[in-house]
Amino acid sequence: MLAEIGLGALWLAASLAGLQLLAGSFGLTKGGEGLAGIVRPVAIMQGVLVALAFAALIMVFVTTDLSVKLVAENSHSAKPLIYKIAGAWGNHEGSMLLWVTVMGLAGAFVALVERRLPENTMLATLAGQAFVSLGFYAFLLFASNPFVRMSPVPDEGAGLNPLLQDPGLAFHPPTLYVGYVGLSIAFSFAIGALVTRQVGPDFARAMRPWVLGAWVFLTMGITAGSYWAYYVLGWGGWWFWDPVENASLMPWLAATALLHSCGVLAARNALRAWTVMLGVVAFSMSMVGTFLVRSGILTSVHAFAVDPKRGSFILILLAIYIGGALTLFALRAATVTEGERFAITSREGALVFNNVMLSSILGITLLGTLYPLVTEAMGLKVSVGPPYFNPTSALFAMPMFVVLMVGPLLRWRRDRMARVGWVVALPLGLTLAGVVVGYAMGVRHVLPLLALAIAPGVVVASVLPLRGRNLLRAPLSLWGMVVAHLGLGVALFGMGCDSAFTAERLVALRVGEQSQVGPWSVRLDSVSPVAGPNWTAMEGVLKVRYANGAAQTITPHSRSFWVPPQTMAVSALLTRWNGQLYTVLGEETDGKVGTGRWQLRLWWKPFVPMIWLGGLLVALGGALALLSRVMQDLKRRTARTKGDERRARVAQLEQA
Repeated sequence: MLAEIGLGALWLAASLAGLQLLAGSFGLTKGGEGLAGIVRPVAIMQGVLVALAFAALIMVFVTTDLSVKLVAENSHSAKPLIYKIAGAWGNHEGSMLLWVTVMGLAGAFVALVERRLPENTMLATLAGQAFVSLGFYAFLLFASNPFVRMSPVPDEGAGLNPLLQDPGLAFHPPTLYVGYVGLSIAFSFAIGALVTRQVGPDFARAMRPWVLGAWVFLTMGITAGSYWAYYVLGWGGWWFWDPVENASLMPWLAATALLHSCGVLAARNALRAWTVMLGVVAFSMSMVGTFLVRSGILTSVHAFAVDPKRGSFILILLAIYIGGALTLFALRAATVTEGERFAITSREGALVFNNVMLSSILGITLLGTLYPLVTEAMGLKVSVGPPYFNPTSALFAMPMFVVLMVGPLLRWRRDRMARVGWVVALPLGLTLAGVVVGYAMGVRHVLPLLALAIAPGVVVASVLPLRGRNLLRAPLSLWGMVVAHLGLGVALFGMGCDSAFTAERLVALRVGEQSQVGPWSVRLDSVSPVAGPNWTAMEGVLKVRYANGAAQTITPHSRSFWVPPQTMAVSALLTRWNGQLYTVLGEETDGKVGTGRWQLRLWWKPFVPMIWLGGLLVALGGALALLSRVMQDLKRRTARTKGDERRARVAQLEQA
């Protein structure tokens, strides 16, 4: 019954999306004003219905309703409850329903609270959101229905991929999807502004909080996904330039550029065309990522290999949405005026420079991700990895970080470098000193050396905008910028340390033997079988010491899952203030069971947690800036309400 309720709610939501598109479109025409009033209520109801459909899917997973094909293929009665819930989106159909749910709720929220735009632009925006939603509703209902029944009903389900049986599944996909799909709001805003030819500061002020919210969730999702892959896959790395990782990085780069462009347009009425174009590009990158993950054309540790026909469906949607938006932009570009001018030496100039750098990194990443697919289609397999991505990205990222040290200190419109020269001398001096210190410490590779040198400069420069201010009275938006830029410096420092100073050992030890990795001594105390809720494992007990410190115990596993049958290594990590010890237990070799050597892979990674701490600080900075915008908006609405009440009282007195 739950499956039928969910499917019915999904059909009703799709129908309301169609009504929302028609009402919003005709509401913009002469004589269609009567339909305009139903657009907001329809958008809200659509969000409620699609949320009901997603709740029904979660419940059929929680109850392990094996008559639902998706549950039978991706769940098992012995699974812990958290993985039953998270398993609802740990598959193709469920994740796409999550996508559509976030899109429906985002549109409903916009319809409910957004009052800053002119009503005709708001109608065009909601119609654009409905148009995007309709394509995904069609994809779900006709190509990826999550509520299909099966007969006969199996006695037990096939289970969830063991790599996904981790708390990261409960956090990473939802936050990433809120970021992905939240950019559809920016896309719809851009389409609405182009349709009504109302691209200006008001448009940017209305769009900016939605972009900021999507960017915060996208940042958290990428950070969580990076750490999840780091400790689950057992490879010891935090970023692999995997195509699916790139699929989330590309929208983030575009959204970062869009966020700064929105700020310039809202504050200084400049970069109008650039802001609209980035609004289109940001969601386009989300669509490209969706196509890469769902099409089955990628070989990736966390891509969904599905029927290529589904990939063709998404490719058609991608062509319609991106092609249509770019065509509209080309037709209306002449009506989008240039806006106010500014000097190169100004805060706007610094933001434009960094936007160009971000767009260049985006282009490099897109090219490196798609190029192997193009060559493979021509019969030639080519691998594109870190030797391409690292240096080419750094070519644009490093100048961007240098400008980041100076840009927030510049004035709007026009400034002189001589005015801020003495202020930026400290971070730039630290950068030069960092090169010398890093080289003296034995760092010979250019990229880690540059990262270690620039990071302290970025950290110091990030707090300089607070100089001379009362810290308790500094605007929350300023604190948001400071914390976000500080996070970038912290993450860059962690990346540099990981690349420059990581020590790795692959050893084979008998019980009682020990090895050394960096400042750590590691002794294998025992290996014994253990059991979990849906797995058995060989558990290694390691006694580890940092330098001459006290012994500590960590327990890596070689875990075997029952359903589906699969063996995987579960790493054990020990974190200190200055880094992380990372251990992986392998197989037993050269001896009888219990008497042979056990393979151990050991890493000492100095300051590597700084990467994820930096990512969280970036997201926190965005959240502070978003909170500032929300509070300002509430103050304006309160003031407007009080003003209306005052005018009403005056009118009553005059009538009396």
